[in-house]
Amino acid sequence: MPLNKLREFLDSHNIRYMIFSHSLAYTAQGIAALTHISGKELAKTVIVRIDRDLAMAVVPASRHVDLPLLKRAVGAQTVELASEQEFKDKFPDCEAGAMPPFGNLYGMAVYADESLSSNKEITFNAGTHRELMRMDWVDLVRLVEPRVIKITRARVAETAA
Repeated sequence: MPLNKLREFLDSHNIRYMIFSHSLAYTAQGIAALTHISGKELAKTVIVRIDRDLAMAVVPASRHVDLPLLKRAVGAQTVELASEQEFKDKFPDCEAGAMPPFGNLYGMAVYADESLSSNKEITFNAGTHRELMRMDWVDLVRLVEPRVIKITRARVAETAA
């Protein structure tokens, strides 16, 4: 069961969280629409290759990772999206594309977009395409220790809102 590893980790640190079940959905924007959660409040985990290493880029569902921005921010030679073939074996307890932003559980660095820090809570896939987890942002930062940097650009519709 995908949630077991994550639940055990959070429970061992006395972290409060909520699990939401929803109909099957594969895209972050589709999940946001289905669950009536703003695309700015739902985070998606994107696996990237920074130089030779796999890493997690955690961004709002309504945005895309800006690879050149990430490359400059981390001082890398190369940054590119990783293919599913490259990372599927790293997450044996998760469905492909539904990884939670806990790189520390999978031996990966985590880079979180600074826009997420304006939310009190963070909601994300909990290892399946049918479950979301919500917890306090400060708890995620304390446990995961992501590097919180600007790795997305606001879309025109967001800046006008």
